[in-house]
Amino acid sequence: MARPETTTKVKWLTAPSSASWLEQAIARPELLLIDHAHCERKAAGVALRFMFRYPSDGDLGERLSPLAREELSHYERVWALMRDREIAPRPLPAPAYGAALRAQVRREEPARLLDSLLMAGLIEARSHERMALLATHSPDPALRALYGDLLASEARHFGLYWGLCEERFGREATVARLEELAPLESVALRGTLAHPDLVRMHSVGVALEC
Repeated sequence: MARPETTTKVKWLTAPSSASWLEQAIARPELLLIDHAHCERKAAGVALRFMFRYPSDGDLGERLSPLAREELSHYERVWALMRDREIAPRPLPAPAYGAALRAQVRREEPARLLDSLLMAGLIEARSHERMALLATHSPDPALRALYGDLLASEARHFGLYWGLCEERFGREATVARLEELAPLESVALRGTLAHPDLVRMHSVGVALEC
């Protein structure tokens, strides 16, 4: 397969997803749907955890509550397609991506809030980029429609997280920390799969620049 179209490039992702990831994802659509459902539930949980961790920040709760509901609506849509195709949900071994990003979050406040919001934004950005690839290249019309329909909301989500950072920490501090964290997001996706059945929405697979 040729290198994925550059129109899927998303600002702050320092390396694009690779053609090998796209091939693996297209070859195992059922696995990717199961994992996608897990990802949408986790994304809703991330928004809710911010609300519980920072209960005195009313604006944060007001902005993230609708995001959590939207993530759950995405989960419901993915689950409906799985049900129609008689794909049973099941636990899947998670890729190391999420744990690698969480390890970069500083523990002391307010740096913890800044890093956590930025990492949530980077994950949403990668989801947007990979859904755009699937919306363009999947041979399955229903999957192209699903991923295509979710693109606008995924873009809003990572924009929301980064906007929350700028409002609380200023643009200069936000950009400076993004310049440190964004390369680490791509590093977390380097490597090759040990087995094709380990393909996930956030499994390894980025194109390294020459």
